[in-house]
Amino acid sequence: MNLTPYTWAVIIGVMTGFFSRLRMLRTDYRQYPTYLHGQVIHLSLGFIAAGLGAVAVPALLEKEYTAITFLSLAAQQFREVRNMERESLSKLDQMELVKRGPSYIEGIAMAFEGRNYLVILTAFLTSLTVVVGTWYLGILVGLVAIVITGVLQSGKNLGQITEVRPGELRMEEAGLYVDDIYLMNVGLKENRQRILDRGIGIIIEPKNVDSRITLANAGQRQAILHDASTILGVYRDTGEPSLTPISKRDLEDGRLGVLLLPEDRNEERAIRVVQKVPVLESAVRLPEEQPDRA
Repeated sequence: MNLTPYTWAVIIGVMTGFFSRLRMLRTDYRQYPTYLHGQVIHLSLGFIAAGLGAVAVPALLEKEYTAITFLSLAAQQFREVRNMERESLSKLDQMELVKRGPSYIEGIAMAFEGRNYLVILTAFLTSLTVVVGTWYLGILVGLVAIVITGVLQSGKNLGQITEVRPGELRMEEAGLYVDDIYLMNVGLKENRQRILDRGIGIIIEPKNVDSRITLANAGQRQAILHDASTILGVYRDTGEPSLTPISKRDLEDGRLGVLLLPEDRNEERAIRVVQKVPVLESAVRLPEEQPDRA
């Protein structure tokens, strides 16, 4: 069977684009997408995105400029994917004992939209290489693009911008402290003892001004509590506000005091979990990179 160069370009472009999306689809501790139906939805959209990117090259080379219209329609459709993810995660968040929070949800929804654009770019570059070069060179470019997209999907984590260490939980009358950072008032003696017995105190110290401002973001702090509670479990139930993981800042130096109430009381593991919490895009601020203004 003799296939034209355009046909090879589309086939190889679709394959590399689809494998790129497959590599970026991971079911991790955030438990989304967990079930087969959610994975099928994202893989199907990835296949469509790969097809659009691969077909765009032959269409443009044949001066079929109306193909650009399909790319613009695809971009609109992928924005709807972002809205769908935001709505789904917001509904799921209502059932969580420790919520993700709007900032974390928006970051996940944005990532799902962005990954489809990476698929289009991977398929487009692969298809273009096959047309202007050879099929094996196109496969090589596709493999390199798959590796790059895998790198691009992972951002910074908290351990890269802060120092995370254990903190001492203590009570001063009804006040709960981790080291010298006040967390909250605990009224019932029973709950005070349960917190001291089951809780883990953590101090997060920012490395510079940028990370200090990132830690001040309420969405970033909620992401820390949610991820730690998801991985370690949470020792609480509904209707018990005193048994709630919490974080508070020291306003003088920007340190963050964190109280965790895990089912698995493992301090070393809790430190590692907090270090791996992703830095939310909405929380990133870079005041040190701004030029001085007169």
